[in-house]
Amino acid sequence: MKSPLLLGLAVVSLLCIAVSSGYTGDSAKESGLRILVLGDSLTAGYGLATEETFPAQLQQALQAAGYPVTVINAGVSGDTSAGGLSRLEWALADRPDIVILELGANDALRGLAPEQTGNNLEQIIIRLQQAGVDILLAGMLAPRNLGSEYYSKFDNLYPALAARYAIALYPFFLQGVAGEPQLNLADGLHPNARGVAVIVQNILPYLQPLIESSG
Repeated sequence: MKSPLLLGLAVVSLLCIAVSSGYTGDSAKESGLRILVLGDSLTAGYGLATEETFPAQLQQALQAAGYPVTVINAGVSGDTSAGGLSRLEWALADRPDIVILELGANDALRGLAPEQTGNNLEQIIIRLQQAGVDILLAGMLAPRNLGSEYYSKFDNLYPALAARYAIALYPFFLQGVAGEPQLNLADGLHPNARGVAVIVQNILPYLQPLIESSG
């Protein structure tokens, strides 16, 4: 992205939500599913080599576990929820079976109204469900320097949408990585290759049930 993502993200790391225990299963190991990651710089791979990005590391981890999936990188650095909505039809041309929806961080960085972010994410979710795509919604936390009224509304968008549309939720995409210097680039905000590896391991228990059910 053009500027560092989410000034003050180190603060929100204190509010990370604990990740649940792992999930195992065999029914979808021959699924050959297509997983599309619709996101911003956190998934596009800001400052990383192609093989170090979240989609690349996720595909490697899933294939190592015996899932012959293809993970498609549809992340665009600097993208907002509105940007993701505007390019959704283009992304759907890849015919994904599952979409990991990771958007909203740049909305908070710009101080956009949470209601606007929520509406954009809702429209994306509705369109994906119309297309028969399973969704894993990746939550984000707003910077605390925006005030409690703002960050309370913003943070609650993700669990509210997940409940309303009965979709899977990974509560905080940067769980275990935000605020950890050794897991981030020099800007202190974007995960490095090691940080991405942590995200991949943390998100797998939420993604594997979708792969199993889709298979």
